[in-house]
Amino acid sequence: MYIFSSGGMLCKHFLKIPKSTSIFVQRCPQKERSVACWSNVLVDVSECKVRTFSNCTVPSLENKIRFLSSTNNSWSRMSTFVSKPTLTPKLRLADYDCIGFDLDNTLCEYHISSNVEMEYNLLAKFLVEEKGYSSDHLLQPLDNTSHDFLQKGLIIDFAHGNILKVGENGLICKASHGTKPMTVAEVVNTYGSDRKWEVTNDFCKNTLAAWEGPLSERMRPLCDYFDMPASLAFARIIDSLDQKLGRPADLYNVWPDVKAGLVSMYSREHFNKNVGYFKELKSNPQKFIKKCDPAVVDWLKSIKDSKITFLITGSNCDFASMTAETCLGKNWRSLFDVVVCFARKPGFFTGCRPFIDLNGFEETDPVNGDSLELGKIYSQGNWQELYQLFGRHSGKKEPKCLYFGDNLIQDVYAPSEYTKCETVAVVEELSVECIEKHTNLPSELFLASKFWGSYFFDDQEQMNTVWGGVVQNYSKVCIPNISTIAEYSMNHAFSTFHKTSADGFFPANPATIKIKKKASTA
Repeated sequence: MYIFSSGGMLCKHFLKIPKSTSIFVQRCPQKERSVACWSNVLVDVSECKVRTFSNCTVPSLENKIRFLSSTNNSWSRMSTFVSKPTLTPKLRLADYDCIGFDLDNTLCEYHISSNVEMEYNLLAKFLVEEKGYSSDHLLQPLDNTSHDFLQKGLIIDFAHGNILKVGENGLICKASHGTKPMTVAEVVNTYGSDRKWEVTNDFCKNTLAAWEGPLSERMRPLCDYFDMPASLAFARIIDSLDQKLGRPADLYNVWPDVKAGLVSMYSREHFNKNVGYFKELKSNPQKFIKKCDPAVVDWLKSIKDSKITFLITGSNCDFASMTAETCLGKNWRSLFDVVVCFARKPGFFTGCRPFIDLNGFEETDPVNGDSLELGKIYSQGNWQELYQLFGRHSGKKEPKCLYFGDNLIQDVYAPSEYTKCETVAVVEELSVECIEKHTNLPSELFLASKFWGSYFFDDQEQMNTVWGGVVQNYSKVCIPNISTIAEYSMNHAFSTFHKTSADGFFPANPATIKIKKKASTA
């Protein structure tokens, strides 16, 4: 099956599609753009006619159409035809036409300890004061035990009150009920003898399905340091409810309240109101945000000398401007040819939302894709039209793009799976799990966990975690931070995840990783 989000993309790749191939076309949600798209249909292209449609030539849908679904499932939207690039054993920045970056936890590094503790305290305070949960549990100070319980990448099972570490094949490798570790027998009793939950099985097959789809009503992966503290808050609430009941409950409905706390903390409207997370951050930015190494800034300048550079961040433009200026300096905008804020990833890479122009920090009017310009900052948008902008200015029909990011769903899986953009995963846990380990890092308590084990691999089950699998299957290279790669020239050849599952870790493999030879790509 070939998948598109618009008629334009179908037109572009129509001649590449074998006859009698199924095509899925997703309607753009905006009324003003729907003239360039179709409803969800499954199309047999073997005898399609050709006609002019919205200023482009597309196959007619009058023949051999059968409806797959008329349901408007926002989570099921798909984007461009994906012609996977040939796997190559080396990555050279010089080989790319356009190089882009995420901002938070990629270019802009945070003092993780300060941030996580601040985030947890704000969330716990909200849950006690606004939702009435037990202060005896939630307002306990963060000690070494609670530090060790926190790990990025855990999955919350809402109804059972459990926290899960999942293998790349869906196996539940480790679990806790509240903060209490579950035995293998308890996991089997809850999820079955194969220790697999149908929800996480589906998640491992398509991580986007758990982001906005029906799976999101049953589970939540905690993908970054902004939502990581939610696991401890959720677990402590489960402990308090079990204690009050005298046994585990049959069903829990805690997550909606925890989610409300996260929304209260990070809602973009709250930056101007100076409340919650933003109030704390703005009061002392240097406490929470690291100043970027000048060598990284120079490296970004050198890339821009010969490449189109871009920044795609989920942060609203006011917050992004503050963090970028704190990290990269007052002239941060000059480092990028185009900046996209409030990108609403992963949908940016899979959907077709319009770009929105900005007046200062305020969104104004939608921008037609043909009117996008370099040298500007936009809000929202989509990869297809940004890619077309790159094509116009690079002089290439299909410019080669590379994107650095830390969120393995939003920044690695989505662009790699649904576009032609290749990715580099920025995973700070590599700095403490690496064979060439950097010791005594201030944030090490939150980067390594004895309770859960390796972020990339499960020693007991001898398998990749779901995140270790995403890194090795959807990124070219995995690095702990941008500084690691910035000291090398544009022509330096970095090994990629090409022949084995460990080739792409740089500067060295995680100590626990099990090296597996990949299938031949010939």
